[in-house]
This record gives sequence, C-alpha cells and structure tokens, in this order.
Amino acid sequence: MIESFFKYLTYEKRYSKHTVAAYQNDLSQFHSFLDKGHPGIDSEEINHSILRGWVVQMMDEGLDPKSVNRKISSLKAYFGFLHKRGFLPENPSKRLQQLKTKKDIPHFVKEGEIRKLLDEVEFENSFEGKRDKLLIEIFYGTGMRLAEMIGLKETDFNFYDQSLKVLGKRNKERIIPVSRPLCHLIKDYLNTKNDHFGGNAAPEIVVTNNGEKAYPMLVYRIIKKYLYEYSYVDKKSPHVLRHTFATHLLDKGADINAVKEILGHSSLAATQVYTHNSLGKLKKAFDQAHPKA
Repeated sequence: MIESFFKYLTYEKRYSKHTVAAYQNDLSQFHSFLDKGHPGIDSEEINHSILRGWVVQMMDEGLDPKSVNRKISSLKAYFGFLHKRGFLPENPSKRLQQLKTKKDIPHFVKEGEIRKLLDEVEFENSFEGKRDKLLIEIFYGTGMRLAEMIGLKETDFNFYDQSLKVLGKRNKERIIPVSRPLCHLIKDYLNTKNDHFGGNAAPEIVVTNNGEKAYPMLVYRIIKKYLYEYSYVDKKSPHVLRHTFATHLLDKGADINAVKEILGHSSLAATQVYTHNSLGKLKKAFDQAHPKA
C-alpha cells in the first residue's frame, strides 16, 4: 500500500523527488514509532489515539512545531489516500489538527542595499562575472525559486514579448514578464556563454565554469557571497531575493493577485506574508497624518 501511495505522489500529484523523499522519511519515522509501541499492528487497527500519541511524543522530544506539522500533513495525506482507495474503512487522521506556530516575517534586502549591489558592484567582464551578475538580477527581477532558476533553459526566454517561461512546483508552467534592461543583460550573457564554450555548454541558462548545468550549492554560494558584502539582511540566500522582489513590488503598490501569479503561489495566503512591510508603512502614515492617531 505504501508503494502505491508514493507512486500516487510521483505520477498523479507530480510532486518533486525532494517532496516525495520527505513523505518517505516521515512515514518511515511513524512506522518506527509503531514498531516500538504497537508491534505487529495492522493498518486497519491504527486509530486517532495512536496517531495523536506520535504527535505528543514528537512534541515531548522538543521537535519544532513546523516539523511536527509537516509530519501531520504526511499522515493525513497517507491515510486519506488509503481511505479514498478503499484500503481503510475509516480515515484515522481526519481529526488530527495542525499545531499553532509563530509566523515568521520573511527576510528581505532593503531597497538601498539592493540598489547598491546592482549598481555599484563591478563584476568582471568575463563569463563568470556576467553569470554572477545575471543570477542576482534574475532572482531580484523575477522572484523565481532556486530550482526554477537552475532548470531555466535558453529556449524559455521570449525576447520579442520580453517574458520567460518557468516550470514551477508540480510541473506548473507560468509566464513571468522581464524588464527591458534584464532582457539586454540576458542577451549579452548568452552571447558570452556561447563564445566562451564554443556552443558546447549545457542548454540551461546558468552553467558551471565547465559549461555543465549549475547545481544548487553553486548558486547559493554566489548569492551568499555578494549579500554578505553589500547587505545586512540576516539570512543570505537566493530565496531572500525572492522575498525582496515580492516585498518591493507590494511596497510600490503592485496588485497582490498579480504578484501571486508571478511568484507561482497556489493561494493568496502565501503571498500575503509579504504585505508586512507595506502594512508598516501604512501604519506610519496613519500615525503621522490622522487627527485621532
């Protein structure tokens, strides 16, 4: 049954390998819990009380509430699948509830710092220098995810429409508008890439110094290097530039639904976390201007 569940996640839900691996890890830990406290138990005998017992055990062990919630989601997905497919008469996870967690405000780079990084840094006039600059510009200019950036191919750009096609989570495609300056930067980089490798590099936009498809840690190191030098933001990663992109757009009055589509969020709630800074500015304006403030 469990193998059928993983095939369902992979081929029907089209989850990434990373996500499927997370489900596998969570369910493996759950079965270890069963082996210790309920050896030999059948799936039909597992009830809400047993599932709740695992949740309580994880809380007693001091596991982060967000991690516990992910494992609860894995249980609900697994037992929900078994029930819908007729393997179980009842869904024992139906009454499991997520733990309350503190909502973290996304880290983002201040506008002055990002301008300094983009306008004042003198990148080398070489393949490597142009690649590094392009990475920063694309992350901040489009808000795409790290995995999306790595998978981006040269054919995904439409220079006529000034847009690019992105393959996001669950293989969902979306179109992101690209500014004219960024289009020029991309063209220049691609010409340099082609000259540098004689047309023999990987078809992906971002490649290593050997012309092979880039890997996450390489991109992470590049972004981290420049953010360390030119920003005081606590976290320094490609995802911080995604947060920065969204925050700055909303600060400038962009429609939140449009930002949602550009980011590839499945729900508006995921985009609303970026309104924190805009709300702060609104409160400040209110305090300064309203007679009753």
